[in-house]
Amino acid sequence: MEGVSLFIPCSVDLLLVELGQATVTLLKRAGQNPYYRPEQTCCGHPAITSGHIDLAVGLAKRFVEIFEKDECIVCPAGSCVYTVKHLYPRVLKDEPAWQKRAVGLASRVYELSEYLVDVLGVEDLGAEFQGKVAYHESCSLLRHLGIDRQPKRLIGGVKGAELVPLTEADTCCGFGGEFSIRYPELSGAILGDKVMNFINSGADVLLLSDPGCLLNIAGYISRNHPEKKVMHLAQFLAANLREGVTV
Repeated sequence: MEGVSLFIPCSVDLLLVELGQATVTLLKRAGQNPYYRPEQTCCGHPAITSGHIDLAVGLAKRFVEIFEKDECIVCPAGSCVYTVKHLYPRVLKDEPAWQKRAVGLASRVYELSEYLVDVLGVEDLGAEFQGKVAYHESCSLLRHLGIDRQPKRLIGGVKGAELVPLTEADTCCGFGGEFSIRYPELSGAILGDKVMNFINSGADVLLLSDPGCLLNIAGYISRNHPEKKVMHLAQFLAANLREGVTV
C-alpha cells in the first residue's frame, strides 16, 4: 500500500487520541498520505520490560505480520519504535526465520521527528508560536535511538518560538514504565526535579517526544502547577500551524 503506515501506540490509542490526530496532521502537512491498520495491537513493550518474554514473542510476530509489507512505518513514540527496531530481534533470537523478518522490518520503522527531518528533509512545517519552549530529552529517543537534533530542528522551524535551555534535559523524568509503579516515591522525586527545572527555565511550554513521559509529567503538572503546560512535540506543532502555508 502506498503512503505512510501509522504505528499508533496503546497509550495514544487509549489516552492521547489528540496525539494520533496531530501525527496525521503533520504527515499530511509534509505531503504524505498516512493510513492506519486497525488490526494493530500492542507492540509488546510492557510485556518485555516486565520480563514476560513468552507473551512478547506472540505480539512481536503479530506486529511483523501486520506491518512487514509496508514500505514506511511512522510512530510518535520513541519507546515503541525502540521495541520494534531493537528488542524484536532479541525476543525472536531462538526463531531465525522470524528474527530475519523482524530485522527486515526494523529498517523501515521511524520515530515521527526522525522521519520528518531525516527522511523527508522537512524542518519548517509552517508553525508559529510567540513564546519560550523547553525540550525534555526522553530516554528512549536519546539513549536507545540516538534522536536528539531532529526534534530541536523542528522546534527551530517554528516562527517566533525561543528554545531555552533546560537544566538536566537528558535526565529521566522518573517514568520508566513499570519503574514508576514499583518505586513511586523515587519516581516522584525524580519527576519533581524535572518539573522544577522546567519552571526555572522560564519556558511557557515543556515539549517532549514520548507519550509515557507526557503522561507522567503532565499528571504532575496538572496537580501541582496547573498554570504550566507540557505537550508532545507533535501536538505543539499541529496546534500552531499557520493556514495557507505549504512545505
